[in-house]
Amino acid sequence: MSAAGPEILLHTGSDEVAEALAARLMARLTEIQRDFRIPQLALTGGRIATRAYEHLGSEGPNSAVDWSRVELWWGDERFVPAEHPDRNAKQALDLLAKPLALNPDRIHQMPASDGSLDLDQAAEAYARELGDTVFDICLLGMGPDGHVASIFPEHPSSYEEGAVIAVRASPKPPPERLSLTLPVINRSYEVWFVVSGTDKAAAAKMALLGAGPVQVPAAGVSGVERTLWLMDKDAAAELPADLQQRGRI
Repeated sequence: MSAAGPEILLHTGSDEVAEALAARLMARLTEIQRDFRIPQLALTGGRIATRAYEHLGSEGPNSAVDWSRVELWWGDERFVPAEHPDRNAKQALDLLAKPLALNPDRIHQMPASDGSLDLDQAAEAYARELGDTVFDICLLGMGPDGHVASIFPEHPSSYEEGAVIAVRASPKPPPERLSLTLPVINRSYEVWFVVSGTDKAAAAKMALLGAGPVQVPAAGVSGVERTLWLMDKDAAAELPADLQQRGRI
């Protein structure tokens, strides 16, 4: 974990987690831009993130963020056609692109299966586009098995090297995916987990108590400056009392 250790912020339910994520994103992006920097933000998919993007789409235009000067990336993607509803990028951009007037030149989607590249070529292309980019904030969900992005426990994706990997035979459909690797995620200045539900409680406990990253990929994630867990009480239900007490509801 980062030098300061993980920060745990507890909320009463999933809606509150989504609202908190949106509010914190707007505040942090504003701070970064006040330092005359262009924020580098890696987005994630999932229910909570999608709800947060709904809040951003409605509240973001009235915030202090200059959305045309935010670089957007993705931590992983399903290798399906560009307009497929399962694509993380489509789900996010349908909610964000128009209301926030995003700059298309600053939107870095992972390649789709109906483009000109196969899965391996797509991974190589996104790695080239990413280059040495360091994310100011990398958003991550976590599966009930402790997977992050498309890095799954005890799966070849846990052992692959490089910046962007081609994932095959994913335990979670669709079978073909693209994913950043843990070293790329871990060079982020800040990593924010968004986790809710009782089905995540066991994995959250293992991740926060230091399980191995091959068995629980989330355990191998930390930001350089900050690792923040935005959780609801259900997801935190199996955490030791001292960790729960460190959170704020």
